[in-house]
Amino acid sequence: MKLTVLGSSGGAPTRTNPASGYLVETGTDTIWIDAGTGTFMPLAARIDPGRLSAVVLSHMHVDHCSDVFGLYGYLAYGPSGTVPVPVYLPEGGAEHLAEFARAGAEHVFRSVLDLITVEPGDTVSLGDATLTFGAAVHPVPALVTKLTAAGISMTYSGDTGPGSDLVALATGSNLLLCEALLAGERSDAVYPYHLTATEAGDAAAAADVDRLVITHLAHTVDSPTAAIEATAAFGRPVEIAVPGATFEIGVNT
Repeated sequence: MKLTVLGSSGGAPTRTNPASGYLVETGTDTIWIDAGTGTFMPLAARIDPGRLSAVVLSHMHVDHCSDVFGLYGYLAYGPSGTVPVPVYLPEGGAEHLAEFARAGAEHVFRSVLDLITVEPGDTVSLGDATLTFGAAVHPVPALVTKLTAAGISMTYSGDTGPGSDLVALATGSNLLLCEALLAGERSDAVYPYHLTATEAGDAAAAADVDRLVITHLAHTVDSPTAAIEATAAFGRPVEIAVPGATFEIGVNT
């Protein structure tokens, strides 16, 4: 299994880093997890978007879903590909996207993207991969996602605060890709719907994962400091998701 970071900027893209988006490739499947602002172009630079096995959207905030419309345009009016592409998304997401596209029942949007609502506890089988979903803690319906193929697994936190299904779902994963938007330590004044780097490290340690990669860092957060804080909590070296980085999952772990 290979994970490629298309973008990892928290909240909004920067000049050098798109918002959240990740490409996961297994033996037979190619899955785009989160389609944040600016991630369609680096996706298209790596693969033909027309051969995507599936798209997973953790939630409907713009920095995680907006570039699905780039895929829509490519499939509907460009070179196209194998359609419809299944798009797995949380409660209310299908209506949200269709309304933005002004897509009625016969609209081409619905012929190229198959919007499939999933809930925490659901499991979906693709070619040689399985997707399992858990609940995230966020102001809108949001998902934690675990992807398993050939005995190898990675878990993605999406956007979540403490108290989610993250640890339970990630337990035993080869790699945890975890948001760490917030700087410093948790206090009553800290926003409750995101994690600190220390909390990301705590979650990785509790889940006993092999590797931790932190992502979705705010542009105001010092990345080396966040990595140090996450490493101290995890007890092992922590990696940072930077655009273009690739991680071979299950190799040397």
